[in-house]
Amino acid sequence: MADTSLQWFRVLGLDELPEGRVTTAITGHKSLAITHYQGQYGALDNRCPHQGGPLGEGSIENGLLRCPWHGWDYCPLTGQPPGDLDVDDALETFPIEVREDGIYVGLATEPPHTRTVTDVMAETMVNWGITHVFGMVGHSNLGLADALRRQEEQGNLKFIGIRHEGAGAFAASAYAKLTGRPAACLTIAGPGATNLLTGLWDAKVDRAPILALTGQVNTQVLGTGNFQECDLSAAFQGVAAWSQTILSHSQHGELMTQAIKHALLERDVAHLIFPDEIQTQPATEFKASSPNGRITPLHISPPAKSLNQAIDLLKKSQRPVIIVGHGSRFSMSGITGLAELLNAPVLTTFKGKGQISDHHPLGCGVLGRSGTPIASWFMNESDVLLVFGASFSNHTGIYAGKPIIQVDFDPLALGIFHPITVPVWGEISVVVDQLQTALTGHIQTIDQRPEVAQRWQIWQAEKRKREQDDHGKGINSAAIFAAMTRQVPSNAVISVDVGNNTYSFGRYFECEAQSVLMSGYLGSIGFGFPGAMGAWAAVGHERPIVSVSGDGGLGQYLAEFTTAVKYNMNITHVLLNNCELGKISKEQRAGEWDVWQTSLHNPDFSQYAQICGGYGVRVTDKQNLDSALKEALAYKGPALVEIITDAELI
Repeated sequence: MADTSLQWFRVLGLDELPEGRVTTAITGHKSLAITHYQGQYGALDNRCPHQGGPLGEGSIENGLLRCPWHGWDYCPLTGQPPGDLDVDDALETFPIEVREDGIYVGLATEPPHTRTVTDVMAETMVNWGITHVFGMVGHSNLGLADALRRQEEQGNLKFIGIRHEGAGAFAASAYAKLTGRPAACLTIAGPGATNLLTGLWDAKVDRAPILALTGQVNTQVLGTGNFQECDLSAAFQGVAAWSQTILSHSQHGELMTQAIKHALLERDVAHLIFPDEIQTQPATEFKASSPNGRITPLHISPPAKSLNQAIDLLKKSQRPVIIVGHGSRFSMSGITGLAELLNAPVLTTFKGKGQISDHHPLGCGVLGRSGTPIASWFMNESDVLLVFGASFSNHTGIYAGKPIIQVDFDPLALGIFHPITVPVWGEISVVVDQLQTALTGHIQTIDQRPEVAQRWQIWQAEKRKREQDDHGKGINSAAIFAAMTRQVPSNAVISVDVGNNTYSFGRYFECEAQSVLMSGYLGSIGFGFPGAMGAWAAVGHERPIVSVSGDGGLGQYLAEFTTAVKYNMNITHVLLNNCELGKISKEQRAGEWDVWQTSLHNPDFSQYAQICGGYGVRVTDKQNLDSALKEALAYKGPALVEIITDAELI
């Protein structure tokens, strides 16, 4: 009578496995070595008990199945080692039958899944609202990956498998910059983990919350120089505001809660290390944690003394100017209302580009090296600067000789490089509301809107002149970004890279209501396209996603275009190709160095996009810019517009 406790699986056709050969068969979650020897078939556990070698990849020699990793021999039908060797070395065997339609193996019904340590932690991630994980599955994170898979199958989160861990970290960083919420990135131990570091530093210095999940070798071999062993606590010490290793008896849900809390409240990097064997340890008695009762509202009012000083200074002002940085991006509605009350032109840092429309009567574009002459003119004409969420970098060039009111949630950011007139510590939205209430009916400012309009007319006339420049070496940047201004939807998210292409974007592109993402303080080449992937994960279902880079930047993570194709990411990438690291050439000339090693050898990027399965078009004539951009933006999926540009017309 047939054994009804077994499930039977067809593993081979009758003629698939020749005599004297072995192969691997996967049935459910079980890996088997199927042998054909002396006219009989055998079904053995595929894992050698000594080093875990895959016996299905071995060979049958002199009547014995030999492990491909260390040469141990077994009977190909019974799984017994030859001679009088220890029976503990024998392989588990499984019932096998030859039927009319193929070879079948009988396996016991798989038991239900036992909840693990990583299940608890993945459930906690979901409870905290983490919806996206960017990463690469590998041998030292398989238990954690399986827990994430279960959450994805339940519709609780989305895993995006990237081609390089650095791109995953950049994508997670961009996600956080856009939303203020953390995404996670997953890697293996060793090189996978260390590949995260550049993207994590980008998030750290731009104050973006991010969660790094790294596998690790088994705890029993830590410190012995095991394969891919790396001291991850030491490696992440500089970048992570909080880093912990998961241990056997850790409070697993609480550790995940602590990680996410640190990421959110410190707007920084949190890091968890998962030793391999801990990931699958049963944890049926542990509960997932949640944010309930764990987070306080952050609407902190400023000290009354500093607020009153700011109010007094603004009441006396006639030509106030507001400068907004990336840190104020979630408070722009209130800031714009305050600007309208004060008749104050609004300038942005480069990281703050687009936070107020360039079409707003008080919007003046970007201040500093990537900016417009409009912004610098109004800063110079002001009698007080009201600065929200800006870091006072050299790139921005906020003039320290003006009376300055600086508002920031981080007290360490106040007066960070030099003394300021009035430092105000508080949540920006709260401070803005209090200033507006106190100043209504008590201002004597000049309406600067007519001057703003006049300065825009001067600058736009200059840009039109630059659009006509042609040295016969490619299209100029002014023409490219004029076309983008016309074609990119007003609600788009634009992720930019670094280099002359990005400086030109800051100078020439006129924002309406687009959100701009960049590698700000770190200034890392390669951010642009992975940043667009992060933006797509965050809001791609409701907003167009555009990215901009030079050929040097896109080359850093070129393979991620295949990731975009795999997940059908609706991203339009605008590539300025001049076959050169143009910014470096410019710096070499400025420093009176020889121009050296800045040339690049490139493929036809538009054809590359098509080979990958996306849309690609190459533009060599500025007359075709608008039509090429329009077609690419209309394409439902990853599209690349390659524009041959002049490295000097920036």
